[in-house]
Amino acid sequence: MPNILDRLPQNAPGRFYVDSTCIDCGLCPSTAPNHFRRDDEIGQSFVFRQPETEEEIALCREALEGCPTESIGEE
Repeated sequence: MPNILDRLPQNAPGRFYVDSTCIDCGLCPSTAPNHFRRDDEIGQSFVFRQPETEEEIALCREALEGCPTESIGEE
C-alpha cells in the first residue's frame, strides 16, 4: 500500500504519486508515458505530469493497479 508520507519529492503536485518503495520495474512509464518517468539518479519512477482528462486518469489508474510493489498512490 502506498504511503503518502513517503511520497518521492520528484512527483508533480497533485492526486497521483509514487512513494520510495518503487523498484523501477518500468510498468508505469510504459503504461502512462506522458505521466510517469524514471529518475536515473535515484533509480525510481515518479509522476512528472498529473493527468487532466478522464483518459489520462484511466491510464494512471491502470499503472497504479498494475504496480507490483503498490508504490503508486492516488489521493
